[in-house]
Amino acid sequence: MDVRVYVTPKKGILDPQGVAVERALPALGFEGVSEVRVGKFIELRLASPPGTTAEQAHRNVDEMCRKLLANPIIEDFTFEIDAGE
Repeated sequence: MDVRVYVTPKKGILDPQGVAVERALPALGFEGVSEVRVGKFIELRLASPPGTTAEQAHRNVDEMCRKLLANPIIEDFTFEIDAGE
């Protein structure tokens, strides 16, 4: 299974990188951009034992995100699982 995880700072959490990008874009001619949030994109392949359900895979990836891939106190995360082989 291919997994794509998206991690971004929570709303209200200072995002200095997002602020820097937002300030730089007008200087490059890109007007009207606001609320820039810079995060992480993580790809991984999940080798699940035969008989693993989509629900079990979802729970496993959610636990990975909560324990290591994201800091749930200051970051939000979403993920997609592509079970196609």
